[in-house]
Amino acid sequence: MKKNFVLDTNVLLHDPRSMFAFEENDVVIPIYVIEEIDNFKRDLSSLGRNARAVARQLDEFRAQGKLGEGVSLGEGKGLVRVLFTEKELSRNLADSHGSVDSKILAVALDIRDREKNKPAVFVTKDTNLRIRADALGLHAEDYDVEEVALDDLWSGIAEVDADAQAVNDFYTGGFVPLPQQGDGEPPPPNEFVVLRDRDNPQHSAVGKYSAARQGYVPLIKIPKEGVWGIRPRNKEQAFTLDLLLNDDVRLVTIVGKAGTGKTLLAIAAGLQRTMEDGVYQKLLVSRPIFPLGRDIGYLPGDVEEKLNPWMQPIFDNVEYLMNLSRSEKKQGRGYHELMDLGILEIEPLTYIRGRSIPNQYIIVDEAQNLTPHEVKTIITRCGDGTKIVLTGDPYQIDNPYVDATNNGLIHVANRFRQERLAGHITMSKGERSPLAELAANLL
Repeated sequence: MKKNFVLDTNVLLHDPRSMFAFEENDVVIPIYVIEEIDNFKRDLSSLGRNARAVARQLDEFRAQGKLGEGVSLGEGKGLVRVLFTEKELSRNLADSHGSVDSKILAVALDIRDREKNKPAVFVTKDTNLRIRADALGLHAEDYDVEEVALDDLWSGIAEVDADAQAVNDFYTGGFVPLPQQGDGEPPPPNEFVVLRDRDNPQHSAVGKYSAARQGYVPLIKIPKEGVWGIRPRNKEQAFTLDLLLNDDVRLVTIVGKAGTGKTLLAIAAGLQRTMEDGVYQKLLVSRPIFPLGRDIGYLPGDVEEKLNPWMQPIFDNVEYLMNLSRSEKKQGRGYHELMDLGILEIEPLTYIRGRSIPNQYIIVDEAQNLTPHEVKTIITRCGDGTKIVLTGDPYQIDNPYVDATNNGLIHVANRFRQERLAGHITMSKGERSPLAELAANLL
């Protein structure tokens, strides 16, 4: 049965292509949504870009027919309509200010009552507005085309039980036939496999599925020497280093709670491949700028000086890897030496649009604060020979427009799961300190 999906303003600002996401169902956009979108069109942020994209798309539909009567969204799709209503909410249920939200709800209720043959669904990312709609007897949903519960997110690691002889053969031969999984489908490219003795769980071997050698899992060796003085403390960190140092894997997503070593390992691998191995020309590091708690206002100085407070966690990790003594720090040595040599560059994401970045090792820290559209903009900047690493913790989101299931980091990990150029790892064991690990688990 066809439905009428009534879209709120925040849905279109979150995803300007959202009107095409409802298959053969009809899409209704209240005219008050257009008024709200108009308020964002001069904004220079992603909200402004999305507002302008929505306006252009609706104007194209307007040229094809009457939006009040409905214009086809394309083959296999329903109609898009822009509607208004003279119906008002009950004074007992409407808010005291007569806000635009109330008018949008009134359109949804009107379309529900007038077209009873097509169930009406109100789609909004505003939690309180969904509650109000439900109280009015209107079915309301959040918008997320590819919502993935964090518990269901692919970890990048598969554990397979085997007998002791199979584990021994893995070490002896250097590879093992691909263990049969429940659905019979081959695992994603670059998925790690832990072959564990079912009688002795401590007896295990680790490998990584190779799409180039279908049917087999080659053994991988945990690097004992480490990278820039950093040695993996657990198998997750060893798997992470394997992906970070593998030039065949051009996109790496690392998800993990605080203290698991995401950023430190990424920077260490980036410095190794850039400074020591000379594979990449430069290590470019960036992170979205969202304050934790109340912001302190505008910062003085040039771009570099403005970015210093936001990039201090990156600088701390670089100086830790440089292993500077106290006397060397007093002499003024630090991360700026690598910047002066042109090895390390800090780039604000604000200015990345329109660039083409070849032969660089890019790290985007705190990527959980990015929207899917922003992540697309960043990844499409990667030129020939560039590797990009996205790190973040979906449980620490400061961007009010994304949540743990629809942020850019999770979006990329899910969409690139079956691609040979991409690898993913979920890190769960904290190694920063016993206190940090306890806080991450208990608080």
